[in-house]
Amino acid sequence: MEPLYLEDLSIGQKFTSRPHTVDAEAIKAYAREFDPQLFHLDGEAAKKSLFGGLAASGWHTASLTMRLIVESVPLAGGVIGSGGELSWPRPTKPGDTLRVVTEVLEITPSRSRPDRGTIVMRSTTLNQNDEPVQVFTPKLVVQRRQAGA
Repeated sequence: MEPLYLEDLSIGQKFTSRPHTVDAEAIKAYAREFDPQLFHLDGEAAKKSLFGGLAASGWHTASLTMRLIVESVPLAGGVIGSGGELSWPRPTKPGDTLRVVTEVLEITPSRSRPDRGTIVMRSTTLNQNDEPVQVFTPKLVVQRRQAGA
């Protein structure tokens, strides 16, 4: 895909990622390294947890989401965050197939740096039932095609 600059974006523009299926081994591997809690590591122990079974770390879901955003929203210069809001309305479970739908909400050219601007976008990570497992609303720095354009 061609890289997108600030001038190429419009409010309401949407991008959809490819699907990605999460399996139990990937959930456990991520948890062993980054979030070693029983409900991410042990399916039997997880049955007694708030989740009622093995669940991916929210940070695992966030990492998968980031990968899918990078692949589906080809911003010139990369996906460079400068803040945002993140929520996990339901857990990601083994066998879930995730996809990310990203919508541009705001576009603001910089007044002091003519080579860039900022956008606010909402990236909703959906499972196979179209239920949101993560909602991420970042503010991103985006390059302009021409300074002051």
